[in-house]
Amino acid sequence: MERINSVIENIAGIDQAIVKKTQERLDNLTKPLGSLGRLEELAKKICGITGKDSPSLENKVIFTLAADHGVTDEGVSAYPKEVTAQMVYNFLNGGAGINVLAKHVGARVVIVDIGVAADLKADPRLLVKKINYGTKNMAKGPAMTRDEAIKAICVGMDLFEEEYKRGVGIIGTGEMGIGNTTAASAITACFTGKTVEEITGRGAGLDDAGLKKKIDTIKKSLAINNPDSSDAFDVLSKVGGFEIAGLAGIILAATSKKVPVIIDGFISGSAALVAFKITPKVKDYMIAAHCSVESGHKHILEHIGLRPLFDLDLRLGEGTGGALGIGLADAAVKILTQMATFKSANVSEKKND
Repeated sequence: MERINSVIENIAGIDQAIVKKTQERLDNLTKPLGSLGRLEELAKKICGITGKDSPSLENKVIFTLAADHGVTDEGVSAYPKEVTAQMVYNFLNGGAGINVLAKHVGARVVIVDIGVAADLKADPRLLVKKINYGTKNMAKGPAMTRDEAIKAICVGMDLFEEEYKRGVGIIGTGEMGIGNTTAASAITACFTGKTVEEITGRGAGLDDAGLKKKIDTIKKSLAINNPDSSDAFDVLSKVGGFEIAGLAGIILAATSKKVPVIIDGFISGSAALVAFKITPKVKDYMIAAHCSVESGHKHILEHIGLRPLFDLDLRLGEGTGGALGIGLADAAVKILTQMATFKSANVSEKKND
C-alpha cells in the first residue's frame, strides 16, 4: 500500500494554463471556430495532461493483460477457460484483432500473463507476471486475497514504469480473460449502485439461459462476499480479476507521469472504475475510446464522468477500441501541431460584425 499511496501523492491536476494556450491556437487555425469538434477537445485535453503545447504521441503502447477467472466453473461464459491461453498465443503470433489495429495506428502491444490458469510456453514477447493461476470462484468466496489485489496493482505499475523508461507518449488498456465480464459486472454493480440486471450483458455470446445464469451467479457472489463499496481494494479482491487490478495499476502509474490513458471497453472500464475509486484524480487523465455493447460500460462512463469518443458497437476487448482511440488522439494532436494558422497561411479571418 505504501507504494500505491506514493503514486497517488504524485498525481497532480492537468495544466490549465496549457489548456488555455491550446484553445487560443485552435481558434487561430485555418478553419471556422470549433469546426473540428471533439478533435479539438481531445487535443486540448492531451496538452493539459502532458503539460506540453506540442505533445508527441510517437511512442504508443497498448497493454493487453491476460488472466483467468474461477467463476467460469459456474458456466457463466460461452467459451471454455482454455481460450484465454489460446488467445495469448494468438496475440504472440500477431493474429488477433488487437494486433491488426495496433499495427494500423502504429502502437506496440505489450502482452502480459498476469494470471492465466496454465504455464504458457516461454516467449521473449510475453511478459510473465503471474499472481496466481486464475482467481478463485467468487461465487463461493473471495476471488483473491487483499494482498493479491495490491500485488496485481503494483505489477501494473511496474509494467507501465518499464515502458516509461523507454519513452511513452500515450497508452491504451486491453485485456483477455474468459469470464471477465462477470467480474466486471460485479465490480460495476458495487460501485455504481445499479442492479445486476442493468449492468450485465451477454459477454462473448450467451443465450438467454446463459445470461440468466450469469446474473444469478453475480448476485450470489455479491451476497456471499458482501464487498464494501467504499473500499476499492475490498471490492477488487472479492469480485475482481488479476487483469483488472493490473490495468488499474497501469492507469494510476501513467496518471502520475502525465501520460494520457485511452480506456478500451467494459473490462478496461471496470479497471478505470477501480482506479477512480482509489483516487478520483485519475479522471482527468483518462480518455474513453468508445462505449461497449456491454450495458454496464455505459453506466461506468456515466459514473466516472467520461464521454466516449465513438460508438461502433464494439465488444471484443483486447485493447481494440483503445487502439482506435489512440488513432483519433494522434489525429487530434496533428491537427493542432501541423495545421496552419490564418496568419502563417496568409488567409483572411472571419469578418467581425
